Amino acid sequence: MTLTGTHITEFSEPGSSPLPWPEAERVLVESEMSWLATVRADGRPHVAPLPAMWVDGRAYFCTGAHEQKAINLAGNPACALTTGTNAYRSGIDVIVEGTAAVTRDERLLTHLVTLWQSKLDWTFVVRDGAFSDPGHGNAAPVYELTPVKVLAFTKAPYSQTRYTFA
Repeated sequence: MTLTGTHITEFSEPGSSPLPWPEAERVLVESEMSWLATVRADGRPHVAPLPAMWVDGRAYFCTGAHEQKAINLAGNPACALTTGTNAYRSGIDVIVEGTAAVTRDERLLTHLVTLWQSKLDWTFVVRDGAFSDPGHGNAAPVYELTPVKVLAFTKAPYSQTRYTFA
Protein backbone atom coordinates (compact mmCIF):
# COMPACT_ATOMS: atom_id res chain seq x y z
CA MET A 1 0.00 0.00 0.00
CA THR A 2 1.35 3.38 -1.04
CA LEU A 3 0.46 6.47 0.99
CA THR A 4 0.48 9.93 -0.58
CA GLY A 5 -0.06 13.08 1.47
CA THR A 6 -1.16 16.39 -0.08
CA HIS A 7 -1.54 19.76 1.64
CA ILE A 8 -4.84 21.25 0.47
CA THR A 9 -3.90 24.93 0.39
CA GLU A 10 -7.37 25.99 -0.83
CA PHE A 11 -8.75 25.07 2.61
CA SER A 12 -5.68 25.99 4.66
CA GLU A 13 -4.40 29.20 6.20
CA PRO A 14 -1.45 30.86 4.49
CA GLY A 15 1.80 29.68 6.05
CA SER A 16 0.30 26.44 7.34
CA SER A 17 1.89 23.13 6.50
CA PRO A 18 0.64 19.61 5.86
CA LEU A 19 0.18 17.38 8.87
CA PRO A 20 2.76 14.57 8.85
CA TRP A 21 1.07 11.16 8.54
CA PRO A 22 2.43 9.90 11.91
CA GLU A 23 0.49 12.70 13.65
CA ALA A 24 -2.77 11.84 11.86
CA GLU A 25 -2.21 8.16 12.59
CA ARG A 26 -1.54 8.94 16.27
CA VAL A 27 -5.02 10.50 16.51
CA LEU A 28 -6.53 7.33 15.02
CA VAL A 29 -4.57 5.04 17.36
CA GLU A 30 -5.29 7.04 20.53
CA SER A 31 -8.95 7.78 19.86
CA GLU A 32 -11.46 6.12 22.17
CA MET A 33 -14.60 7.17 20.28
CA SER A 34 -15.37 7.65 16.61
CA TRP A 35 -18.47 8.27 14.52
CA LEU A 36 -19.29 5.87 11.70
CA ALA A 37 -21.27 7.19 8.72
CA THR A 38 -22.99 4.62 6.51
CA VAL A 39 -25.62 4.86 3.78
CA ARG A 40 -29.13 3.40 4.05
CA ALA A 41 -30.71 1.57 1.12
CA ASP A 42 -32.78 4.68 0.29
CA GLY A 43 -29.65 6.87 0.23
CA ARG A 44 -30.16 8.58 3.58
CA PRO A 45 -27.09 8.79 5.82
CA HIS A 46 -26.82 7.05 9.17
CA VAL A 47 -24.23 8.15 11.76
CA ALA A 48 -23.50 6.39 15.03
CA PRO A 49 -20.78 6.67 17.69
CA LEU A 50 -18.63 3.63 18.37
CA PRO A 51 -15.11 2.73 19.48
CA ALA A 52 -12.71 1.75 16.71
CA MET A 53 -9.15 0.46 16.69
CA TRP A 54 -6.54 1.50 14.14
CA VAL A 55 -4.12 -1.35 13.38
CA ASP A 56 -1.64 -1.60 10.50
CA GLY A 57 -3.36 0.94 8.29
CA ARG A 58 -6.92 -0.28 8.84
CA ALA A 59 -9.76 0.67 11.19
CA TYR A 60 -11.71 -2.05 13.02
CA PHE A 61 -15.09 -1.76 14.70
CA CYS A 62 -17.88 -4.09 15.73
CA THR A 63 -21.64 -3.85 15.76
CA GLY A 64 -24.55 -6.18 16.17
CA ALA A 65 -25.67 -7.84 12.94
CA HIS A 66 -29.20 -6.47 13.54
CA GLU A 67 -28.07 -2.84 13.96
CA GLN A 68 -28.66 -0.21 11.28
CA LYS A 69 -24.97 0.25 10.48
CA ALA A 70 -24.52 -3.50 9.82
CA ILE A 71 -27.64 -3.55 7.64
CA ASN A 72 -26.35 -0.53 5.71
CA LEU A 73 -22.89 -2.02 5.22
CA ALA A 74 -24.39 -5.27 3.90
CA GLY A 75 -25.99 -3.26 1.09
CA ASN A 76 -23.28 -0.66 0.57
CA PRO A 77 -19.78 -1.09 2.07
CA ALA A 78 -18.84 2.58 1.54
CA CYS A 79 -18.46 4.41 4.84
CA ALA A 80 -16.56 7.11 6.71
CA LEU A 81 -15.13 6.99 10.22
CA THR A 82 -14.52 10.32 11.96
CA THR A 83 -12.66 11.13 15.16
CA GLY A 84 -10.90 14.07 16.74
CA THR A 85 -12.01 16.92 18.93
CA ASN A 86 -15.02 19.18 19.14
CA ALA A 87 -12.80 22.20 19.88
CA TYR A 88 -12.84 25.02 17.33
CA ARG A 89 -9.35 26.46 17.91
CA SER A 90 -7.26 23.42 18.81
CA GLY A 91 -6.77 19.77 18.06
CA ILE A 92 -6.81 17.52 15.04
CA ASP A 93 -9.82 15.93 13.34
CA VAL A 94 -9.35 12.87 11.13
CA ILE A 95 -11.79 11.30 8.67
CA VAL A 96 -11.18 7.88 7.14
CA GLU A 97 -13.14 7.15 3.94
CA GLY A 98 -13.23 3.68 2.44
CA THR A 99 -15.08 0.39 2.42
CA ALA A 100 -15.82 -1.97 5.28
CA ALA A 101 -16.13 -5.75 5.20
CA VAL A 102 -16.58 -8.34 7.91
CA THR A 103 -13.35 -10.01 8.99
CA ARG A 104 -13.41 -13.47 10.51
CA ASP A 105 -9.63 -13.88 10.88
CA GLU A 106 -9.31 -15.57 14.31
CA ARG A 107 -5.74 -14.37 14.90
CA LEU A 108 -6.64 -10.76 14.10
CA LEU A 109 -9.84 -10.93 16.17
CA THR A 110 -7.89 -12.26 19.15
CA HIS A 111 -5.47 -9.33 18.84
CA LEU A 112 -8.39 -6.88 18.60
CA VAL A 113 -10.00 -8.37 21.73
CA THR A 114 -6.77 -7.55 23.57
CA LEU A 115 -6.87 -3.96 22.30
CA TRP A 116 -10.52 -3.44 23.29
CA GLN A 117 -9.72 -4.78 26.77
CA SER A 118 -6.54 -2.75 27.34
CA LYS A 119 -7.80 0.50 25.84
CA LEU A 120 -11.46 0.52 26.89
CA ASP A 121 -11.77 -2.19 29.56
CA TRP A 122 -14.35 -3.80 27.30
CA THR A 123 -14.29 -7.58 27.46
CA PHE A 124 -15.04 -9.67 24.40
CA VAL A 125 -14.20 -13.23 23.47
CA VAL A 126 -13.79 -14.55 19.95
CA ARG A 127 -16.45 -17.06 19.04
CA ASP A 128 -17.33 -18.34 15.55
CA GLY A 129 -15.39 -15.56 13.79
CA ALA A 130 -17.01 -12.68 15.70
CA PHE A 131 -16.84 -10.88 19.01
CA SER A 132 -19.06 -12.22 21.74
CA ASP A 133 -19.93 -10.48 24.98
CA PRO A 134 -19.32 -13.05 27.72
CA GLY A 135 -22.18 -11.64 29.81
CA HIS A 136 -24.78 -11.84 27.07
CA GLY A 137 -23.41 -14.18 24.41
CA ASN A 138 -24.53 -11.89 21.57
CA ALA A 139 -22.34 -12.15 18.47
CA ALA A 140 -21.02 -8.93 16.96
CA PRO A 141 -19.38 -9.05 13.55
CA VAL A 142 -16.09 -7.18 13.34
CA TYR A 143 -15.55 -4.94 10.33
CA GLU A 144 -12.28 -3.97 8.69
CA LEU A 145 -12.40 -0.53 7.10
CA THR A 146 -9.90 -0.30 4.26
CA PRO A 147 -9.07 3.36 3.68
CA VAL A 148 -9.11 4.99 0.27
CA LYS A 149 -8.70 8.53 1.56
CA VAL A 150 -7.96 10.10 4.93
CA LEU A 151 -8.50 13.78 5.63
CA ALA A 152 -6.79 15.51 8.55
CA PHE A 153 -7.79 18.96 9.76
CA THR A 154 -5.58 20.96 12.13
CA LYS A 155 -6.70 24.09 13.92
CA ALA A 156 -4.73 27.21 14.78
CA PRO A 157 -3.34 27.31 12.21
CA TYR A 158 -6.12 25.79 10.16
CA SER A 159 -4.86 23.29 7.62
CA GLN A 160 -6.18 20.36 5.61
CA THR A 161 -4.12 17.38 4.49
CA ARG A 162 -5.40 14.63 2.21
CA TYR A 163 -3.79 11.19 2.31
CA THR A 164 -4.62 8.71 -0.44
CA PHE A 165 -3.90 5.00 -0.47
CA ALA A 166 -3.14 2.91 -3.52
